[in-house]
Amino acid sequence: MKIFRSFEEARGITSPVVTTGTFDGVHIGHKVILRRLKKLAEECGGESVLITFHPHPRTVLYPESSGKDLKLINTQEEKIELLRKAGLDNVIIIEFTKDFAHTTSEEFVSNYLCGILRSKVIVVGKNHHFGFNKEGDYRHLWKWREQYGFEAEEISMQAVQHETVSSTRIRQALSQGYIQRANAYLDHYYILIGEPECPAEKFSDEVPFVRVPVKETTKLLPPEGLYAVTCAGDAFFSKGMVFITGETDGRQDVYLHICNYDKDIPGKRITLFFHKRLEAWSPSVSIPVALRWGLAEMNDLIF
Repeated sequence: MKIFRSFEEARGITSPVVTTGTFDGVHIGHKVILRRLKKLAEECGGESVLITFHPHPRTVLYPESSGKDLKLINTQEEKIELLRKAGLDNVIIIEFTKDFAHTTSEEFVSNYLCGILRSKVIVVGKNHHFGFNKEGDYRHLWKWREQYGFEAEEISMQAVQHETVSSTRIRQALSQGYIQRANAYLDHYYILIGEPECPAEKFSDEVPFVRVPVKETTKLLPPEGLYAVTCAGDAFFSKGMVFITGETDGRQDVYLHICNYDKDIPGKRITLFFHKRLEAWSPSVSIPVALRWGLAEMNDLIF
């Protein structure tokens, strides 16, 4: 997958089949769109393209209200990794500024999607809006397709267990510690990518932990508790247990116990795949006791 940081840099992509959006979580609904992008690209001998924005538009447009405490399912690094796994050909990450926010929907289509990229097909999810004040939608694309020379397609929303999937619903599930529900919506495990720090932190003499820093403050973490995870890195894969602290000064800390602890792991990039919240944790139970119970509970889990 190729990564571009501007429209000009991406000029020359072959017959682009394009979609736009934040794609936070790269959830099952997003994957429906990505699969359609890939199929359309194959049919026209082109390439699939996602145009996304960083930082999140809400943090720029509403820094004192809804964007102030915005939490996202993925860091940018995690989202890129998930898009790569989904088989996307190209991602264009556009810096979102207040000036760019004033781009009208028609300017966005005429100047960028068609003028620079020469998009073959533009695909959007149902109820997707774009451009200044979110004035653009699928109806506008359909109206402009002949004028600017592209095809337009709208994808219906995906449902899981009779509930409409959205990044908002996934954030709600994660915020309540419902990891398995969030994973069902995502169609993959909720992940955290980081580099464990050395030396190991210890909450008890029996269970060694390493701290996993979370570099992006917008990363949404589950609530305080113990979680069963698998850990993957270069040539290593293991079960693990994560302890997430309660929030202090707007920050939570993440500590990892790796079942087959390796002193070479700290300082190396790893991915944590969250499976479930362990029942061993309760605020009324001391941390050392909860950790012992958590290890016993993990021994009974198959994952």
